[in-house]
Amino acid sequence: MCLAIPGKIEEILEGEELSRAGTVSFGGIRKQINLSFVPEAVVGDYVIVHVGIAISRIDPREAHRVFELLESSHEVS
Repeated sequence: MCLAIPGKIEEILEGEELSRAGTVSFGGIRKQINLSFVPEAVVGDYVIVHVGIAISRIDPREAHRVFELLESSHEVS
């Protein structure tokens, strides 16, 4: 099973096609993520991230739904 988390692109750092990276926010936690698999992604887009690599874009409504689910599961534990 793989775990991928949605995050919002806050900044894109210029670089070669295969080393394209950006800063992605995961509910306030910011990480530098490889964006080479999502060349169409722009600042403000939500992406699904697995092991430091954005693997696809995601609809903002779906991203917020995932955030709500994660938050509600945190409240239960």
